[in-house]
Amino acid sequence: MKRFMVVLIVIFLGLALTLTGCGSQASLTKIKLSEVTHSLFYAPQYVALTQGFFKEEGLELELLNGEGADKVMTGVLSGQVDIGFAGPEASVYVYNEGKEDNSVVFAQLTNGDGTFLMARKPDPNFKWSDVKGKTIIGGRKGGMPEVILQYVLRNNGLTPGKDVMIDTTMQFAAMPGAFMGGKGDYVIVFEPTASEMEKAGKAFVVASLGKSSGEVPYTAYFTKRSYLEKNPQTIQKFTNAIYKGQLWVASHTPEEIAKAIKPQFPDSSDDILISVIKRYKEQNTWKKDPVLLEKDLKVLQKALQDAGELNKTAPYDKVVTQTFGETAIKNIK
Repeated sequence: MKRFMVVLIVIFLGLALTLTGCGSQASLTKIKLSEVTHSLFYAPQYVALTQGFFKEEGLELELLNGEGADKVMTGVLSGQVDIGFAGPEASVYVYNEGKEDNSVVFAQLTNGDGTFLMARKPDPNFKWSDVKGKTIIGGRKGGMPEVILQYVLRNNGLTPGKDVMIDTTMQFAAMPGAFMGGKGDYVIVFEPTASEMEKAGKAFVVASLGKSSGEVPYTAYFTKRSYLEKNPQTIQKFTNAIYKGQLWVASHTPEEIAKAIKPQFPDSSDDILISVIKRYKEQNTWKKDPVLLEKDLKVLQKALQDAGELNKTAPYDKVVTQTFGETAIKNIK
């Protein structure tokens, strides 16, 4: 009889644990996130995924590759996705177009440009003046990569369209193949693609756009104003998870980060992952908190104006909110 009772208790406890687990899983809020591209440049986001920070906050994340800021923004505004991840310039454009339910940036991830200028031959003595009279494949016109490329060229005394041509006829996914197929004299590429092209001997990094441009709010999270107002708790939980990822990356080595995000880049070798992460860490690529500051948005909008993409600047408080980032910083140590 005692043995029978023990068996019943064991069965009951097992069933209780199973039901508890099912209930916990069912309580997760599902979020669709569209990222502009899939790159090691966004390591803190992938750390938040693989280390379970989103689940700790009660979120189940579905990650989609939007393949371009314009497509990411279309997904957000149409309600196909909940949150977009791309350059803050996309939200500035939408506000200036007079969209009533405009997109609002609530968290920043990257602190500068993550692309690298690549040539067909190694050039350890490269200077930006070397691109004079050449063509650079630079991404979609008005996108952050092309805008910051213009910003760097102007800071080095070169006038885009006069001293150097920028090819804006293709999306980022097509650019490496086009360059290796013979188009352009230079191309800007994200990691890990840049290191993989180098390893294959197809192209070689000659300059870092991140080092050349300095700090600029390059990639951030945004959602529709209406979604933000209806789901503030969800946005706060999302921001908390991102901040945890930022803190984790800041306090761990390139080797540890590479191991953590390997599931997101299974085809990249450990050596490439480690070298790329080390490169990004050294140039202060990743912001250490999620707040996009007003002074940084001013730098970005000035770059957009110089590139001919803005007739007027957007008010900071109309396209950015600090609330969620500041709350995350206050509550998470």
